Amino acid sequence: MTSSAQPTPPGPAPGPGVVVIGAGLAGTRVAQRLGAGTVLIGEEEHPPYNRVLLAEVLAGRYGPDVITLPSPPGSVLRTRVVRVDRAERRVHCADGSVVPYGTLVLATGSNPVLPPLRGLFAPGAHELPGGVHAFRTMDDCLALSAAVTPGVRAVVIGGGLLGVSAARALARRGAQVVLTQQAERLMERHLDPTSSELVRRHLTDLGVEVHTECRVRGVGVTDGAVRRVELADGFLLDTDLTVLACGVRPRTGLAQAAGLDVRRGIVVDDLLRTSDPHIRAVGDCAEHAGRVYGLATPAVEQADALAAALAREPAAPDAARPYTGTRTLTRLTLPGPGPLDLAAFGDPEPRPDDDVIQLADATRGTYRKVVVRGGRLVGGVLLGELGAVGALARAWESDDPLPDDDSPLLHLLAYDGGR
Repeated sequence: MTSSAQPTPPGPAPGPGVVVIGAGLAGTRVAQRLGAGTVLIGEEEHPPYNRVLLAEVLAGRYGPDVITLPSPPGSVLRTRVVRVDRAERRVHCADGSVVPYGTLVLATGSNPVLPPLRGLFAPGAHELPGGVHAFRTMDDCLALSAAVTPGVRAVVIGGGLLGVSAARALARRGAQVVLTQQAERLMERHLDPTSSELVRRHLTDLGVEVHTECRVRGVGVTDGAVRRVELADGFLLDTDLTVLACGVRPRTGLAQAAGLDVRRGIVVDDLLRTSDPHIRAVGDCAEHAGRVYGLATPAVEQADALAAALAREPAAPDAARPYTGTRTLTRLTLPGPGPLDLAAFGDPEPRPDDDVIQLADATRGTYRKVVVRGGRLVGGVLLGELGAVGALARAWESDDPLPDDDSPLLHLLAYDGGR
């Protein structure tokens, strides 16, 4: 019997796939998860790397290759995107290339905040003067590393997580470091007064001179390079290197120019969709439920949620699991004489009706504190042995009611990691 079936005609050629702008942690993660059909566009010449570990490169503990991220299986273009054409669904690049997309993912990250210091920019200038370094990219890190020699004078402006890490790294390289912080204590967004003082003591033991409640007013330039930092009280700090660690700001220029909804960051919903259904955003540039995180853990969680959602589409677009936000845990390890391990989560500052459990051991250099509000764990900070941090973080993340008896929490706080 001869079959009368006709060959199945070929379907339409596959259209444009997913294009990711930004080769940082979030963008590279999306590209890795989605596989070979994805195009990743990053403007840095370096292979994608873990920005969280730049301070370890500056300190000399790691080489740049150690913090390189695994290469995604798709195409990687090293160029700068200059325009997004939403009508044609095309991305225009500085090298003249035009990349079509079916879905566009903005993972453009953030830019360092440059404080409005008197004398920082000459009239009409847009580049930082000599001797001044932001600390955001691998190029920033390598330039700063090349300028550091034993005995060089360095001023770090900003005493948050980045400033503390930079000051410690420079001190390890033998620089004479002064760290200035406008707030009343170091890392005030993450730590309570006691733990902040312990971090300050650690830096002081490394030779860092720490000034809190200290506002920098301006800089003095000599022969094209900054040689003095002027404090608000008129005191002058001599410097060879000045590091700006004053925070970051979401990088939203492309999104704004394309007409997307932008507030502090690029506004996204629970499926990481922007105001254009064909464009998503993740990482430092994204604003979800009114919040911009600017941290690694939320960037990775958003990237994973988005990759899972895109992998399900178009077969089951409604099956995507929504991103509901991230409860962020901050961890910091400061090597050196008397190494310091730190973890902080939630709100470590108690309200009047909160319960506080606090243990300190001056001999072993440990400090542990948790805050309980309405029968739930709402925050904590641990310095020294961190064996209990995983269990405490899980209790905080779950937001489940705690037992009426405080003994389980006391047991966890007293846990010494098996030592």
